[in-house]
Amino acid sequence: MDSDRAHERTLTLEAFADTIVPGEKRFPGDVAVAGASEGGGAVAAGALPLLQWDATGLTGALDDYVRDLNAHTRQFAAEHRLTLDPALPPFAALSFERRTELVTLLTSPGHPEQELWVLLALFCYMSYDAAPHLHTAEAIAGGHPGLTSMGITPPDPDGLWRHPKNSYGRPLARPHPDTTPSGSLR
Repeated sequence: MDSDRAHERTLTLEAFADTIVPGEKRFPGDVAVAGASEGGGAVAAGALPLLQWDATGLTGALDDYVRDLNAHTRQFAAEHRLTLDPALPPFAALSFERRTELVTLLTSPGHPEQELWVLLALFCYMSYDAAPHLHTAEAIAGGHPGLTSMGITPPDPDGLWRHPKNSYGRPLARPHPDTTPSGSLR
């Protein structure tokens, strides 16, 4: 992929992710992240690496998503008589409010492509909410914005999570007689 197409792809996908879970600008001239919220959003949480991870099943379709999102943006801009900056990918050229308006249309019930756009939105949200592309302990240690904002506690020094303060402090039921020491049934 040539560098211009790669740049367009990155800006478009980051702008989409930022529309789903907004964050603060990473630097003063950031056009992908609109700065509509304080703290890190989906982009800072790793939406782009997650979308590019082959485990999502989306990797081969990302260029199509970018092409179609920018085509929808050009149509949206024409309908609303908006002037887009020709130096930017169309979706990235929209204001945050207009991005939100367009994504709302694309993900609304009845839109013929709703399932495709909801799928992309879910993965963007997932980067913030669950960080599935990262090891949880490493993500927390690195200050992952979503896991940190949700108050996910770090593991104990041995790498395991124990929650003695969040326990009922008593067994909730007697174990089944066939339960092994590991908790499995024979």
